[in-house]
Amino acid sequence: MEKQKVIALVDCDSFFVACEQKRDIQLKGKPVCVLSNAEGCVISRSKQAKQMGIRMGEPYFMAKKEHPKGIYIIADHDYYAKVSGQVMAILKDFSPYVHVYSIDEAFVDLTGLTRFYKKNYHDLAIYLRSKILDETDIPVSIGVSSTKTLAKLASDKSKDKPKGVYLIGKRKAIKELKDTKIEEIWGIGRRLTKSLKRHGVLTAYELVQKSDGWLDAKLGIHGIEMRHELIGEMVSPVTNEEKPPKSIQNTRAFGIFTSDFNFIKNELNRHIHTSCRKLRSYKTKCLQIGVMLRTKDFRVFYTKKDLLAPVDFELEISTVAHKLLEEIYRPDILYRSTGVHLGKIGETSAEQLSLYTDSEITTKKENLAKCFDKLEAKFGKNIVQTGFTIRK
Repeated sequence: MEKQKVIALVDCDSFFVACEQKRDIQLKGKPVCVLSNAEGCVISRSKQAKQMGIRMGEPYFMAKKEHPKGIYIIADHDYYAKVSGQVMAILKDFSPYVHVYSIDEAFVDLTGLTRFYKKNYHDLAIYLRSKILDETDIPVSIGVSSTKTLAKLASDKSKDKPKGVYLIGKRKAIKELKDTKIEEIWGIGRRLTKSLKRHGVLTAYELVQKSDGWLDAKLGIHGIEMRHELIGEMVSPVTNEEKPPKSIQNTRAFGIFTSDFNFIKNELNRHIHTSCRKLRSYKTKCLQIGVMLRTKDFRVFYTKKDLLAPVDFELEISTVAHKLLEEIYRPDILYRSTGVHLGKIGETSAEQLSLYTDSEITTKKENLAKCFDKLEAKFGKNIVQTGFTIRK
């Protein structure tokens, strides 16, 4: 376990709303909400929208009825990903070690940078926050401590601070743990919260007082790692190494309720294309394809199929996915979303070639896929239409 590192968690504030305000400055200072889709739920709120009483996850029709003065915008995830890339580029230029955790969060190793920037860690975080705001127009909160778990805790507290920065050092670490409820710890969900409370563990401080043996028996290795992170002993260092995912899932609500098979099929194809692009970005292929349909009343139908050979190409995956879709689709049911799940993912370097594989055809598919990715990297997402998707 590593010790004495200085880790920052940079968290974009109300990121989706901030992106919309960056695109249209007239939205700044107004009660703005971003919706998951045209008739979906609120997934991001401005400070003014929160003060108005609009709740996270509130359905659009309820929010609009109760708060007609709110401004409601449909999410544009492609644009948000582009802005996220701008923020992450600044972080990667600022420090040699950055772990992009999500579209709006990243861990940054600040260890030793005080000498280079000639600032203490508090001022360094303020400087980084100002730099991001000046160059991207995106406000962020920054928590700084000695581990990822403590940095996450500091980041949560930084949102209430005037300068948007909060540090948890050795001197106040014990007080912070005593003031932190068990459910406020990063990685503690509802199930673990109930389990720990049944054993009298109500705060982070009470958790770290438990022995590794007790935690191993109750929570497993996850509990032991959490304890060491909370007492300032780094278990998970910040590295630039990106591990390929074990599975990839892509789904999004339609914005309407429909039983139109061709419409549903087209939406599924969009998810397949996005998932394949991600597969190839990690230099991986999948051996399992799953298709999901969610009905108007939130019932879920799902089926999957294992493949004989690993794939990462849209046309191959769609051939299987379309057959799976036909198995679970019913024309008399209204649907709200569909999605694809790619499982049993492995690296292409570990792939075993079949005796019956046509190497010439395989090479052509790989070259075509690379061409798709290069064009989209240069001109933007969905610049290439593969023949089985229709741009709206």
